[in-house]
Amino acid sequence: MKPITYFVVVVVIATAGAFGWMMYRPSPVVENGRSQTMSDKVVKSDEEWRQQLTEDQYYVTRQRGTERAFTGQYWNTKEDGVYVCVCCGQPLFDARNKFDSGCGWPSFYSPSDKDHIFYRPDHSHFMERTEIVCSRCDAHLGHVFDDGPPPTGQRYCINSASLRLEKRTVKDEK
Repeated sequence: MKPITYFVVVVVIATAGAFGWMMYRPSPVVENGRSQTMSDKVVKSDEEWRQQLTEDQYYVTRQRGTERAFTGQYWNTKEDGVYVCVCCGQPLFDARNKFDSGCGWPSFYSPSDKDHIFYRPDHSHFMERTEIVCSRCDAHLGHVFDDGPPPTGQRYCINSASLRLEKRTVKDEK
């Protein structure tokens, strides 16, 4: 690549990132160094998502919103089960990995399957954070921080509106 071309590419990428333009694009076929087939993705029109989801669920998952702290359905839930994506049903977090972080949102120290979560830089609100989204349908889930408990040291801070708890039964234990 010629030096002038390289400079133009760097300036365009830096400018787009600074204004968050790239953050609103759907995820590419390759993320986190892993590729997916397009058949794995759940793709729906905006109208289909609006029909499927409540107003709060749509705001959080499709518009990258955040529910108020201490108001979500699961922030203080102690029930056993698996938390799945409210949009596509993909398993995301095991209740056994949930902990009380005191932040007012459900918090987990790890996802149930690392391939079910994609990580994206989030520079909104003048902060440097890592957004997490469902790898199957690109639903905004919340953010991950490096202030969690052992064994991972991470805190996956998740909006209740992006989750549905599927309670574990005795049959599931086998």
